[in-house]
Amino acid sequence: MNKKYWMTGLLALLLAFSAGCGQKPAAAPADTSPESSSGQAQTPQEDPDHAATGDLNEAAQTVNASEGTTNSPQNTAGEGTGTPADTKDVNATETQAKKANIKLYYTDPEIIDLKEASKEITYSNEEDKYTKAFEGLQKSSDAELNPLWSEQITLNSLKFDKGALTLDITKPAEANLGAGGEMFALDALRKTFFQFDEVKSLELLVDGNQTESLMGHVELEHPMTRN
Repeated sequence: MNKKYWMTGLLALLLAFSAGCGQKPAAAPADTSPESSSGQAQTPQEDPDHAATGDLNEAAQTVNASEGTTNSPQNTAGEGTGTPADTKDVNATETQAKKANIKLYYTDPEIIDLKEASKEITYSNEEDKYTKAFEGLQKSSDAELNPLWSEQITLNSLKFDKGALTLDITKPAEANLGAGGEMFALDALRKTFFQFDEVKSLELLVDGNQTESLMGHVELEHPMTRN
């Protein structure tokens, strides 16, 4: 009987020893865990969200810096190309030259009759057109067509306003003609300028003044109007 109890006690002791040995391995991780946690606590860990935000901010700064660098030459290029555009705007406002065939009037070498001729002129505006017409009356490339308005006559100014055309001339005595020549000269002036529909009246001044006669033979109207 004592032997039986002894065997039972020995078995219980072995079981208790075995149970104690089985708990020791489990305790080992528990012992090392604080040490590991303590070690990790000494080294601050980065917050994943904070790190991601920092990376995004840094990337945005890099992109902005890159865009700033590339935008600078683009702006410079834009400023550089502005000059041709401005030049185009200026050229667009400039009046383009026009051409027209007009009638001019001369006389024959004997000053017996008035002769009609045509000439192509180039002009930029209405007043320039009238100036070219007056200059055309002073020149002729045809020996059979004599100008009645001498090149010695100077056109001081020309003004067109609401259908009224005003010419101011300076005429030396050498440019005077006889009674027949003066009549033809005024008739040539009327026919030349009244061919333009917009011209309703024609005022001829000599050195800025109205005169009774251009060359002393024929009365000068102020202003001359269409017949």
